[in-house]
Amino acid sequence: MRLLIIEDNQDLALELADYFEDQGNVIDCASDGVTGLHLAVINVYDVLILDLSLPGMDGLELCRRLREDAGKWLPVLMLTARDTLDDRIRGFEHGADDYLVKPFSLKELQLRVQALARRGAGSRQAQVLHCDDLRLNVETREVSRGGKEIELTVIEFQILELLMRRSPKVVSRNEMTAKIWGDHPPDADVLKVHIHHLRNAIDKPFAEQLLHTVRGVGYKLQSEHALPSES
Repeated sequence: MRLLIIEDNQDLALELADYFEDQGNVIDCASDGVTGLHLAVINVYDVLILDLSLPGMDGLELCRRLREDAGKWLPVLMLTARDTLDDRIRGFEHGADDYLVKPFSLKELQLRVQALARRGAGSRQAQVLHCDDLRLNVETREVSRGGKEIELTVIEFQILELLMRRSPKVVSRNEMTAKIWGDHPPDADVLKVHIHHLRNAIDKPFAEQLLHTVRGVGYKLQSEHALPSES
C-alpha cells in the first residue's frame, strides 16, 4: 500500500511511518495541512491517515477541500484525541471514512487501514476520468483520446487531472500553480509552456478542441459542442 500520514506530532508520525514501512508499505508524511493537501491532490494513495489538529489548515477543512474542491476520491482515516460523538459526526460530515481516537493500538490502526484499502480497491473505477473521448486513468497514469494513447510529462498529467476533475469549470492560473507547485511557484511563463505542450498532445491531432483558455482567468476542459454559442 501507499499511505499518506498527515500528523504534526513528529514522534508519532515517525512511529507510524516506521510501523507501516516495516510491513512493506510506501509512506509519505506531512506535518501541516497545506502540504498534506498538496500531496493528497497530486499523488495517488491507498489510504490517508489524517490528524485533526494541524498547523496551516486543520484536518476537517483539509478533508472537506479534498472532497469538494479537488474532487479527490481517497479513503480517509481521521486520527485524533477528540472523542465526543459530535466530533465523530463532524469528521464523517467532512468526508472521513473512519475515525480512531488517541491513544490507540497500532494493530487496530493497521486493521482499519487494511479494511479501508480493500474497500477502496473495489471503487478504483471512480479514478478513471472522462471528458468527451479523452480518458485519464489516475491509477495507471494512462491517458488516451479516441483510443489513441497520449504520452505526457508528470506536470502535464497533473494539470490535465486537475482540469478533468473540475470540468467544465474554469481553473484559475493562480490555483493551478498553487496545486501543482505548492509554495514554490515557477516563473509565470512556465505554466504557459506546459499548457502549450498539453494542448498539442490532447488537441492538435484531433478535430475538436477540449482545452480552452479563459482570458484573464485561467483554463477549462470542455467539449466544443457543450460550449455556449456566441451571439
